[in-house]
Amino acid sequence: MLFQRKPPIIRFRCRPEDRDVIAPPVPAKTVLPDWFRKLPAVDQDKLSATDTGLTVKRCMPFLDAMTTGWVIPLAATVRLEISSGGTKVDAGWDFDRTMVSNHGAHQLRGHPGADRPPCKFHNYWTVQTPPGWSCLFIHPLNRPNGVFEIVSGIVDTDSYLSEIHFPFFATGNDGLHVLERGSPLVQIIPFCRETTGLEAEIRAENPQEAMRRETILRNTRAAPGWYRENARARR
Repeated sequence: MLFQRKPPIIRFRCRPEDRDVIAPPVPAKTVLPDWFRKLPAVDQDKLSATDTGLTVKRCMPFLDAMTTGWVIPLAATVRLEISSGGTKVDAGWDFDRTMVSNHGAHQLRGHPGADRPPCKFHNYWTVQTPPGWSCLFIHPLNRPNGVFEIVSGIVDTDSYLSEIHFPFFATGNDGLHVLERGSPLVQIIPFCRETTGLEAEIRAENPQEAMRRETILRNTRAAPGWYRENARARR
């Protein structure tokens, strides 16, 4: 009798009083931005002998980055008031719990964005992964919003079973910026720590490897859908 191995499960838990109140985590593929959904696969105005007119909507690496993992959205609507050339940030919200606070500037001293005050979005979901699994928390990939940028980090979510807050820098222009409840806040990419222990081999390619590289490059140039149909099928 064959037993199917159950897939690993990522668990999101909130306080009982927050259930159905704060915005829940969702698969990243379900919250593609409107600009991407409206983008044509081919821009007919760009068709020429040298320009295929293909947009990023047909670029699988771009789309795979956007749709991988999960997204934790903003629990409630937040107002960010950016002033003094971005060196001052004030936040407000209509919620009974803290949504934004200051982050210790000393922890980000030397960071290229540290000329702006580091802040922190508060998250009210606890993330739990199976033993041996951690999570990469990053700004939602290929989704610049012009207002803030999350500082990336990795957490061992198999042992740290508490709420994780997300440092960020306000990147927007001076003025009032309203971030609606449910807006993508952070993208979560779980990974098995055992699979990251790869050793590197650094050398020049041999003739067979060079031929394979050139064949893939020619196929990709000749048929933009080749990667979608071939590389994805080998997974």
